[in-house]
Amino acid sequence: MPDAAPSSRTPSWLQRRRSRRVEVRDASMEPTLRPGDRLLVDPQAYRVAPPRPGELVVVVDPEAADRWLVKRVVGVGPGRFWRTSSGLRPYSGDVQPSDAVEEISLEAGAVWVEGDALGASRDSRSFGPVAAGTVVGRVYFRYRPVERRTAL
Repeated sequence: MPDAAPSSRTPSWLQRRRSRRVEVRDASMEPTLRPGDRLLVDPQAYRVAPPRPGELVVVVDPEAADRWLVKRVVGVGPGRFWRTSSGLRPYSGDVQPSDAVEEISLEAGAVWVEGDALGASRDSRSFGPVAAGTVVGRVYFRYRPVERRTAL
């Protein structure tokens, strides 16, 4: 979505008030997000339900607790998955995908996150699943740059 049109779905004043602001600093989420994009993150999004595959989230970096990472949720535990060269796929019996690298088992409360730029991202493929408690919140709006302003 690099050339997304501005969205008419702007966040409510209450959602904006409780939001965290995050700036993207690397290319791990290209083409969806670019360095310099500024995002609004809802820190209360997962108080009731866990993250869902496909959502953009901010997580605490498991290798540096003072750093946050913006990633896409691709798997939520409990469950079994195949890690393939193109991402995570749900486990379907004993049928192994031809590009399978390994089988992954996620415990309850575990989240597998990946960057959209698979070749340029440090994510669960390198540090493993993250605990749901380390998810800071759900990314829901890009407000800068103005020409890329859109709901996410």
